[in-house]
Amino acid sequence: MLPLDNLKVRDVEKGFMSSKHIFALFNTEQRNVYKDYRCLELACDSQEEVDSWKASLLRAGVYPDKSMVDLEENTQSDNFSMDPQLERQVETIRNLVESYMTIINKGIRDLIPKTLMHLMINSVKEFIHSELLAQLYSYEDQSTLMEESTEQSQKREEKLHMYYCLKEALHIIGDICTSTTYTPIPPPVDDSWLKPHRSPLESPTFQHSSSAITPMSSITGPSAGHSLPAAISLPNAHVGAPPVPSRPGSLPTLPNINDPALIPPQIPSRPSRAPPSIPRYSFDLMDSFYKFEQKIHCNYSLFNAPQI
Repeated sequence: MLPLDNLKVRDVEKGFMSSKHIFALFNTEQRNVYKDYRCLELACDSQEEVDSWKASLLRAGVYPDKSMVDLEENTQSDNFSMDPQLERQVETIRNLVESYMTIINKGIRDLIPKTLMHLMINSVKEFIHSELLAQLYSYEDQSTLMEESTEQSQKREEKLHMYYCLKEALHIIGDICTSTTYTPIPPPVDDSWLKPHRSPLESPTFQHSSSAITPMSSITGPSAGHSLPAAISLPNAHVGAPPVPSRPGSLPTLPNINDPALIPPQIPSRPSRAPPSIPRYSFDLMDSFYKFEQKIHCNYSLFNAPQI
């Protein structure tokens, strides 16, 4: 944190090659502003940023230096007291000087990199002619200078392998981008028919025909005079059931086992009756069955008899 007690703001003049707008923070009691720094200089790219910083510091209680304020007021009063013709001449001279300094600044920025590059190239050229050629000619076998070392060959193979891998990957990505089709997301499922207050026994029924389901009136038992009670009608069995959802909706709440409405009805009991008696066959039927059995036995004996 920067303490703002006894701090003042003052402007700092720009350097010869600087395009930044600089202002400084200093302590009126000659104390350090931050750590070992007696003064903090802050730079901005434009005068508008400097003005916004000064306004923020003014709201925080950091006021500009009085000497600079008095100097600005005196300068303004002197300007107001000048002759209009002299003021126009001064303004013209100031514009000319600023234009000249801008041209000089641009020319220096353009010439310095070119000058540095020129000096570097001349220095390298001189080194090659004076020292490098002498060292190369001093070797007995100059053919070994053009041989590739094992490290360089390994690096070259790795780079080539990486190049082919990246090339194949780009080819695969291109195939995917050109052959892939986009399928839009289906619309959300309408689950308004899932009412939370509905009984758990109720469930959506799906009809495969246009006719409504009618309950059976009665079911006739195997014995005459006895009938089962009427079949239970299906709830909400009507035409126009909701469609099958494509996405799972909210799960219904589990029914309470102790709810009396959920207990299934008891199976109706049938009256007890005597078991049916064994049917008695007549004598003629038994006689014909006995003769048929003897005939089958005789034919079987003739079929299995040995041939002479």
